[in-house]
Amino acid sequence: MPIEPNDLGVWGLDWACGLPLIIITVVIHAYGLSLIHKDISATLRRASNSAAFVVGRAALSASVLHALEVICWAIVYRLVGALPNFRSAMLYSLNAMTSYGHADIRLAANWPLLGALEALNGWILFGLTTAFMFTVLDRAWLRTAS
Repeated sequence: MPIEPNDLGVWGLDWACGLPLIIITVVIHAYGLSLIHKDISATLRRASNSAAFVVGRAALSASVLHALEVICWAIVYRLVGALPNFRSAMLYSLNAMTSYGHADIRLAANWPLLGALEALNGWILFGLTTAFMFTVLDRAWLRTAS
């Protein structure tokens, strides 16, 4: 099916909403990870904490960050009228962010690309979290090995 000129206009709105939100959530995530890093560094300096406790604490904190970013997307879905209520916006957002996509919820027809942009955002955020968690694991295991 060929792309119609109106399709490009609709996609332009998706990009105009999605790209700034990607930037905002990546900045939130990077800042949040830096705060978690400070906390983990202080925790690792105390000899009484096990590696499992440190890793668990970092994982829980990163999960809270992801939840905040899902909420940001859900708010935008509601503000632009892409979804009818906050509950469906939250569920859709979590599904899009994680690329799970299992819920039978669809965005309004005039926002076809916004969910895919959130999935792209999820890949970026989970990539940052994976790199961070690898560093936490490495530091925690090195501390317990010595």
